[in-house]
Amino acid sequence: MKSDIEIAQSAEMLPISEIANRLGVQPEELEPYGRYKAKLSEEIFSRLSGRPDGKLVLVTAINPTPAGEGKTTTTVGLGQAMEKIGKKAIIALREPSLGPVFGIKGGAAGGGYAQVVPMEDINLHFTGDMHAITAANNLLCALIDNHLQQGNELGIDPRRILFKRCLDMNDRALRNVIVGLGGKVNGVPREDGFLITVASEVMAILCLASDLEDLKKRLGEILVAYTYGNQPVYARDLHASGAMTALLKDALKPNLVQTLENTPALMHGGPFANIAHGCNSVRATRLALKLADYTITEAGFGSDLGAEKFFDIKCRYAGLAPSAVVLVATMRALKYNGGVPKAQTGEPNVEALKRGLPNLAKHVENMQKYGVPVVVAINRFLTDSDEEVKLLSDFCAQAGCRFALSEVFAKGGEGGVELAKAVVEACEQPSQFRLLYDIDLPVKEKIAEIATEIYGADGVNYTAAAEKRLAEIEALGKAGLPVCMAKTQYSLSDDPSRLGRPAGFTITVKDLRLSAGAGFIVALTGDIMTMPGLPKAPAAHQIDVDAAGQISGLF
Repeated sequence: MKSDIEIAQSAEMLPISEIANRLGVQPEELEPYGRYKAKLSEEIFSRLSGRPDGKLVLVTAINPTPAGEGKTTTTVGLGQAMEKIGKKAIIALREPSLGPVFGIKGGAAGGGYAQVVPMEDINLHFTGDMHAITAANNLLCALIDNHLQQGNELGIDPRRILFKRCLDMNDRALRNVIVGLGGKVNGVPREDGFLITVASEVMAILCLASDLEDLKKRLGEILVAYTYGNQPVYARDLHASGAMTALLKDALKPNLVQTLENTPALMHGGPFANIAHGCNSVRATRLALKLADYTITEAGFGSDLGAEKFFDIKCRYAGLAPSAVVLVATMRALKYNGGVPKAQTGEPNVEALKRGLPNLAKHVENMQKYGVPVVVAINRFLTDSDEEVKLLSDFCAQAGCRFALSEVFAKGGEGGVELAKAVVEACEQPSQFRLLYDIDLPVKEKIAEIATEIYGADGVNYTAAAEKRLAEIEALGKAGLPVCMAKTQYSLSDDPSRLGRPAGFTITVKDLRLSAGAGFIVALTGDIMTMPGLPKAPAAHQIDVDAAGQISGLF
């Protein structure tokens, strides 16, 4: 089989104007960025505001192996398959970050014959959204340091500046830095650091903002520091929100592209799924619901992280009500959760598969708690035996949830027809969508709901640092926000080594962070890496471009 980039480069793409026309987008609402990608202007939102929404389908997964389990590929393939069975569908995805592209994970445009194209553009600069977010973030940082230099009228304590610079690249050397060296004219020396752009609060804000005014308001709400007198300093106090919004004006507009089979796709935003909520933008999802009968979207990591945040943060703020959930499972991930080392998960092992099934069972139960019909997508690999497939199929039948094999990686939309039919059937069932917790509950009770109901924990412990931070958040009057859990994606617990369906454990909250602009409280249960490093042999070593401008090595 060809590599992902070879498949993508041989695709017969349609001009983006044709894709837009099929969606009913008017010419004046399309802002082309070359022949095959475009932004959709503000005018389309007001024109379609009265149109009824289509069905919203969330694609999530069980706890993955370190290689991931194909959520994006399944999402793209399902969108293609929907059109194969005569349904008008659109895909809503996150944009890739340059860090993973040049690091170890690779791009985020799907894989095999279920990809979004133009693949090289999407995985590299795309329409410049990441650069705009980086610039807006670093403008605020520059204003903070300039305020210190110009006399520090607000009395900002340089030791308590919370907001960091960012760069959309894996660069561990920038995690902790000293700025302001070089004498009096070069600034006030202080400790600082960099996040990867997708971990920035500005990214989370862009993805939760409903419009330009809401974006500006949220940017002004960013908590940047405390004063010597222990008073909070927000971005609005530095008069930063207007200029930041100006930098993000075009980045707020959703991006339109297409799949290998010319299914429309909106790719917009890309917040981390641990330190933030891990979903594409509210604006892109809302617009997609107006443009098609079925919107297929995804949330990062397993359902214990991505889906929970999609429901309890994104759906809460945006007023969304999903019609169905697709839960992606693979034999290798189930065997990994059954105790098999990653290197051996491609080998047939029915007993290990049986040991891993409780992990799937927990994820199914969790999704059913939200009142939404569940479809298990069995993402099949060539190494999966017929015996393993039958065992998993029988398990799904006994669990009372729909299921279907998905072979979209190898076969494109045709390999997802049965899955598409199952999803349509699920969407025709009554959805009684409900949120997990009441927003007005105390912070500890919201965290306890997530930990006990979704993770299966016995309870929650708090460090002294977390208790102190909670008191600060409450003093600021910000306790009435949803909670964004920062936790390992490899386990239902906060210990990545506890696979399957762990029991008899507690969750430890080590710290709390207030993302006041984004509108959530981050509960850190482990060491969350917000500026990754490159591996010994990064993907960048394999990426090249020839004299004709043809890129190779992307995956």
